[in-house]
Amino acid sequence: MGKMYEFTKMHGLGNCYIYMDGITRPLDIPDMAALARRVSDPAFGIGSDGLILILPSDRADVKMRIFNKDGSEAKNCGNGLRCVARYCFEHQLVDKPAFEIETLSGNRHATVHTEHSVVTGVTIDMDQPILQRRLIPVAGGDGDRKVIRDKLTVFGTDYQFTAVSMGNPHALFFVDDVADAPIDQLGPLLADTYPLFPEGANIGFVHPISESAIDYRVWERGSGITQACGTGACAAVVASILEQRLPKDHPITVHLAGGDLTVQWDATTNHVLMTGSAEVICTGTYYDSQV
Repeated sequence: MGKMYEFTKMHGLGNCYIYMDGITRPLDIPDMAALARRVSDPAFGIGSDGLILILPSDRADVKMRIFNKDGSEAKNCGNGLRCVARYCFEHQLVDKPAFEIETLSGNRHATVHTEHSVVTGVTIDMDQPILQRRLIPVAGGDGDRKVIRDKLTVFGTDYQFTAVSMGNPHALFFVDDVADAPIDQLGPLLADTYPLFPEGANIGFVHPISESAIDYRVWERGSGITQACGTGACAAVVASILEQRLPKDHPITVHLAGGDLTVQWDATTNHVLMTGSAEVICTGTYYDSQV
């Protein structure tokens, strides 16, 4: 007979997801991965980079689950965290502007910024970056060492990459111009099934343009090219600092295709702070005829 689902479509710098509120009303979803694929389809669904569920949590104020457009479940999503924070604050699912959001990669602290009761941005404490090879994970080599300027050869061409996990794995390649980066070539080859990355990886391309700004583009595992990636922006800043291209403990503006984020790797706490926008596109009801 089909099911009806209330949804809100939101984006963080063009990285858009379908958000469903399972706190106000329970969500009866027989197959979350299949639903994510259907709602993400722009021709037969709504169109998005995936599906994010906002759920009750027994170890944080709220919980989020993230499903990519191919149905795979992600452990974390920086742009999604900001949108969940705004949604929860504006819909009074929380009673304070600073609160905890549970993800598969741990709890993340969110702070909603307002002016005259209007949300102007959200800061997410993305916790400490994970730098050990075996924990990112990246196959081969000393599992406790960092992955900085490792060599990778693809179709006879040598590349260097630095790997960082922000709760999900990222491989960062430094280029002279992100507009000419081989995103379409390396992205689909490396992101999902390449043996070097046993859990897949988000494939990012970074160009530091000053001591306080970088350009960044990304092929996201499970989604392809997206307008923005919050965890990727954080990983790009961390990788730039590890390669001594940027100073630590300074706010860095990350220019993405969909807009800008501010990222700072705090030298005292070792935590990465990400600040940016979260916008509502539309609300509606999705009729799922496939169940």
